[in-house]
Amino acid sequence: MDPTMADLNAPHSMGTTIIGVTYNGGVVLGADSRTSTGVYVANRASDKITQLTDNVYVCRSGSAADSQIVSDYVRYFLHQHTIQLGQPATVKVAANLVRLLSYNNKNMLQTGLIIGGWDKHEGGKIYGVPLGGTLLEQPFTIGGSGSSYLYGFFDQEWKEGMTKEEAERLVVKAVSLAIARDGASGGVVRTVTINSEGVERKFYPGDTLPLWHEELAPHNSLLDILSSSSPDPMVS
Repeated sequence: MDPTMADLNAPHSMGTTIIGVTYNGGVVLGADSRTSTGVYVANRASDKITQLTDNVYVCRSGSAADSQIVSDYVRYFLHQHTIQLGQPATVKVAANLVRLLSYNNKNMLQTGLIIGGWDKHEGGKIYGVPLGGTLLEQPFTIGGSGSSYLYGFFDQEWKEGMTKEEAERLVVKAVSLAIARDGASGGVVRTVTINSEGVERKFYPGDTLPLWHEELAPHNSLLDILSSSSPDPMVS
């Protein structure tokens, strides 16, 4: 067999970084934008934070196709649920639908999801549904290949009762750290903040993110890198 074809047919590793954080009044979801197929970057500006209802969003990791089809099914079921009850679905209902689909198809799906939102009954809630379909309610949760670099960071930085601004800064800082350390995470940072006032989306280009130890500042070309000295790294 042609070695090139063998490489193409081999299993591909897929990576990402997704984060959900609760704060005093709502939740903040964040994600990078790199969709990779092994060492090939298939999409450098994908949107991994998908709307399920007006008040509930989901962060997707793992197989893009699997996470997209689960999100599509859940969005459809929640739409029917809202019509039948005459009121918006709660975050818990959305998370349980994701769990049901993920668990019943656990042998065929390769996706981990984070569900976050706000409802009038329980306020801001974050749920994680990792591979296998387990449902976990947590004050914060992280997923994807970049999460390996963030557990200790969150143990130190996360705290109860954060403000909206503190939670957004934490999410952006964490995703930028994962981008710096994880080769399968990259691109831009997108955040979605959900609270009683509604939903706010924010976009952070890659050249505005903080630099970490030994990282080079963004340049327009390789010649710019060769002709300039290394920037001072950000270490905290």
